[in-house]
Amino acid sequence: MTLAAAVVAQAGPPLTAWDMVVGGGPATIAVLLVLLGMSFASWIIILWKTRQFREVRQQGGRFFDTVAKARTLDDVYSALVGLPDSPFGRVFRAGMNFFGELRPGVLHGERTGEGLSLTQLEALRMVMEKEESEERDALADYLQWLAIIGSIAPLLGLMGTVIGVMNAFLGIASAGSANIGAVAPGVAEALITTVAGLFVAIPAVIWYNLLAAKLDLFVGELDGFSSEFIATLAREGKV
Repeated sequence: MTLAAAVVAQAGPPLTAWDMVVGGGPATIAVLLVLLGMSFASWIIILWKTRQFREVRQQGGRFFDTVAKARTLDDVYSALVGLPDSPFGRVFRAGMNFFGELRPGVLHGERTGEGLSLTQLEALRMVMEKEESEERDALADYLQWLAIIGSIAPLLGLMGTVIGVMNAFLGIASAGSANIGAVAPGVAEALITTVAGLFVAIPAVIWYNLLAAKLDLFVGELDGFSSEFIATLAREGKV
């Protein structure tokens, strides 16, 4: 008879979930500790990324308010000095700086020149797309861990349940009793790891999908802004 079974035999069958956790075998305790660590990590990521997305949304709002008030791209560039650094501002600066290298003096009206060639225009798009990709990767960092935790936690809980059920039946076989009173406590104790796995996985999966949707929206806004930037250059006669 195992130590857990001896404790149960002396103190009676477990009546609450906490009794099943405390009276669990080494495998059950190990699985629950791992799941506890995964839950702690997932909530840190959830709170951190939620705050990060909220800050990016606020920065984007201030940036677009500045763009709406400015008359030209030069005005926007000058106004960015007084704004906090943001993904939209970095994409804008990347486009402006590269265009300034292709057509020195044109942005500030110091001289006029021919528009960009198709090759140069494509290069400008590639520079802005590279900056967009870097901003997307920075914002998506650690999101994949929510997906990993959401996928592994139920499987880990199921593994703990299988081990627990095996131990329960081994204890029943050694005790020589197969009535419901002998079977139920061991099976209930084994199922606690499945419940814990789902408890860890469900928030991780929900927030992963919510944050992934916000990331897609952010990427769409960045892409739309890049297209609008090039369109504004054309409207101001700079390309």
